[in-house]
Amino acid sequence: MKVIVTGGAGFIGSAVCRLLAGQKGCKVLNLDKLTYAADLRTVEVVSGRRNYSFVQEDICNKSSIERVFEDFQPDAVMHLAAESHVDRSIDGPAEFIQTNVVGTFTLLEVVREYFNRLDDVAKRVFRFHHVSTDEVFGTLGNEGLFTEETPYAPNSPYSASKAGSDHLVRAWHYTYGLPVIISNCSNNYGPYQFPEKLIPLMILNILHGKKLPVYGSGLNTRDWLYVEDHAEALFTILTKGKVGERYNVGGCNELSNLDVVRKVFDTVTALVPETGCHSFDDVVEFVSDRPGHDWRYAIDPTKIRTELGWTPKHNFDAGLLQTVKWYIAHRDWWEPILKNKYSGERLGKGSVE
Repeated sequence: MKVIVTGGAGFIGSAVCRLLAGQKGCKVLNLDKLTYAADLRTVEVVSGRRNYSFVQEDICNKSSIERVFEDFQPDAVMHLAAESHVDRSIDGPAEFIQTNVVGTFTLLEVVREYFNRLDDVAKRVFRFHHVSTDEVFGTLGNEGLFTEETPYAPNSPYSASKAGSDHLVRAWHYTYGLPVIISNCSNNYGPYQFPEKLIPLMILNILHGKKLPVYGSGLNTRDWLYVEDHAEALFTILTKGKVGERYNVGGCNELSNLDVVRKVFDTVTALVPETGCHSFDDVVEFVSDRPGHDWRYAIDPTKIRTELGWTPKHNFDAGLLQTVKWYIAHRDWWEPILKNKYSGERLGKGSVE
């Protein structure tokens, strides 16, 4: 199978590239603009393989993307290229609309023209897999789960831009017959995650003896999914999923942000006691809440489990232990990021002082 992975130098996209090129025998073309959060070091383990190639390009550049499709002749597209950090979307929403909405529209138009030129056999094989987030569904109260039938109610510029891209993908299926599949995932964590996100930020703060900032009361709740489990789920959806359907992917590891930070603290300090951080209460710091902070996300993964046979392999504690060990062992990966790209400062304050 020849697969174009957009955003393949990002956190989730690189896990997909490593899986497809390294374990599944696919021929992979990684198409990535290489924005601030992308890093080709995330795919070094497959970069020398004959079945892997890379093209630096913006999905908004239609003519260039058309040439990529003409040259590579893919059997499938896995679309993961996106701006994805809620805090950054609060500070600068325009980039999210450009990449997530306009970029997805541009890619869909290229794919539609490419698909229409395929012969009947190739058309039956071809798939466009759009990878999205559970944040498009908005927020839950203390009970209930997101299902594939949950109405959309995005509350941040990021989630609104992803909801818009989901709607475009669905419309291109029903209007133009494009063979699409959509998946919506819960919060991912694992190796190679850019340190603006909660878990790597907390790991690095602990290693540096810094405070651990927690929004609001810390009781906002998320469902956590190990990134390599997610990559396996995405491959399963691509190869077994039904055209026109959507699948929710969750880890069934529902935890409050405060509990996550506490678990990170306990795990890091057990492995690296010389950090000097002996008391969680001494280092946790409650800060002003994120504007429009969704209270709770939780996914019902029944459909993907019963119809496609996928289940996650990692519970949160096991996945977190692997993640913490990876960051401890890979200072050479994250130290240049802290020095040159992101030093751990708070983002997304919006109107909050």
